[in-house]
Amino acid sequence: MFKEGDLAVYPAHGVGIIESVETKALASGSKDFYIMRILENGMIIMIPTDNAHAVGLRTLIDRQDVPKVYAVLKLRSIEVENQTWNRRYREYMDKIKTGSVFEVAAVLRDLCLLKTDKTLSFGERKMLDTARALLVKELALAGRMAEEQIEQDIRGIFDS
Repeated sequence: MFKEGDLAVYPAHGVGIIESVETKALASGSKDFYIMRILENGMIIMIPTDNAHAVGLRTLIDRQDVPKVYAVLKLRSIEVENQTWNRRYREYMDKIKTGSVFEVAAVLRDLCLLKTDKTLSFGERKMLDTARALLVKELALAGRMAEEQIEQDIRGIFDS
């Protein structure tokens, strides 16, 4: 259960703040909702409190889990499958929609590695930017660091 002022992660949208918990009247009765504002773009999302887990709403990762995310980014023993861009795109989007910071890191890693071999499609470039933004925001908040530092760390991983 989240309360007003809590930070939470909504899959594919990123970190937001629970601005309030409100009861709304519906045709079938009343229902409680989290009113969440996404930090990246100010979007407001209403999430039924009894459905929060099912949609993947979760707390930020713990500070001690930040190095595990960096380990996923540094992993090079994986091989990016040679498949069409639209199939890759669907698979990567499914990973992002899980809401797992580790899956988002894997998407960022795979796209960065793929970019060194071939030109990314427009959709893949957009997804790369999305994965980077989702990861940077959560790592910065979880690790209590500046987003610029996280960006620099990620660039350092893939520039080497």
